[in-house]
Amino acid sequence: MKAESWIIVSIAIFCALVAPIYWVITYDWTGTTALVMTTLLCVLLGFYLIVVARQIPARPEDRLDGEIIDGAGELGFFPPYSWWPLYCSLAFTAIVLGIVIGWWLFIIGAALGLFTLIGWIFEYYRGVHAH
Repeated sequence: MKAESWIIVSIAIFCALVAPIYWVITYDWTGTTALVMTTLLCVLLGFYLIVVARQIPARPEDRLDGEIIDGAGELGFFPPYSWWPLYCSLAFTAIVLGIVIGWWLFIIGAALGLFTLIGWIFEYYRGVHAH
């Protein structure tokens, strides 16, 4: 992860250097703001990657003596298909439309949103894909 973190930090440094130059040349608020926000995002992501890289042991990809077989094994749990994200997005749509149309729809959307969020969270605790 050290290589990834240094790539992101390099992008942050580049954007930090380009932002004031861009402002002096163009006096454009939009582009300068975008460059500053990109710098801040890259600093945040780079800091996170550096902290995580120090906490985990060296990955086979990061070691010079790493072999392909060192990366073998289970990679993690990858969930199968799920309908709950669709239901959550529909409930969120009802919540947003409730703000525009009326509070009664907001309350219905919030109740449905709570139900669908609980269903999505506890999806793998029961049924076919329980573990």
